[in-house]
Amino acid sequence: QVQLVESGGGLVQPGGSLRLSCVASGFSFRRYTMNWYRQGPGKERDLVATISSDSSTDYAASVKGRFTISRDNAKSTVYLQMNSLNPEDTAVYYCNTYVGFSAWGQGTQVTVSS
Repeated sequence: QVQLVESGGGLVQPGGSLRLSCVASGFSFRRYTMNWYRQGPGKERDLVATISSDSSTDYAASVKGRFTISRDNAKSTVYLQMNSLNPEDTAVYYCNTYVGFSAWGQGTQVTVSS
């Protein structure tokens, strides 16, 4: 079955960095677009970054220039490097893909606070 397992979240001070990882299994990872979403307290779940099978990328305006999405097909893993974090980045971050249905990981909490 399709599984997405995120890791790498935590508490970081404003201006700091974190790298999130999402290990995928149960489908041909290299063939699919992978996404990172986030849901802040009391907010909708929003798309943060996308990487296609050919590694082209796209970002939400709020994170462009600060976040970088990448993938390692040999490890079936997608990453989200997050730099210059600010309190507005506090959210649960989810890995997602569409493989005939939308598949989600369990999420990883990122808290940006001094």
